[in-house]
Amino acid sequence: MIAYPIGTSGQTLVFTQPVLDRFSSYRQRRSWQREAGGQLFARFDGTDIIVTEATPPSPYDVRSRFGFRPNRRREQAEILERHERGHHFIGDWHTHPETEPHPSPVDTESMRDLVVRSRHQLNGFIMVIVGTRDAPHGLSVTFHSRAATLHLKPEGAIGSLQAAGEGLPSAASASGAASIRLLKP
Repeated sequence: MIAYPIGTSGQTLVFTQPVLDRFSSYRQRRSWQREAGGQLFARFDGTDIIVTEATPPSPYDVRSRFGFRPNRRREQAEILERHERGHHFIGDWHTHPETEPHPSPVDTESMRDLVVRSRHQLNGFIMVIVGTRDAPHGLSVTFHSRAATLHLKPEGAIGSLQAAGEGLPSAASASGAASIRLLKP
């Protein structure tokens, strides 16, 4: 398990071992391996958001060495099926052929669009990018809301929150966004 505090909200994102194993199994360590991805599902336990499933890629996804486009119909069916079982969609994951991955501008914009266009009870969504290095160093975990993109650091890491991407122009903005919560109060 690896835990990521969500700013100063008191909420913690917890990745279970089966989820970490799924990430690891799709790392792009060979030049012929294509990007892969799926969705993240969690259950809520007080202030803990426990990620219990990372879905595998579908044969209907479009995958290349430097690109991944999921089959949205399949994803919507997964969301409805998991929700009936009490699991909540909280975001997406995909791989990058980088040692320590970073979200691309396309990644960030796509998550922001997802937050705006989706019907949900969350303040935003999580995006995990899996690099070639072992977790936690090989994971980029970001929280995307309408207002900000926040890079989360694993528990015990120095500086549990920093601005990521184009969403925050200054350190002052990043510290003001630290109280953003994934779960609405």
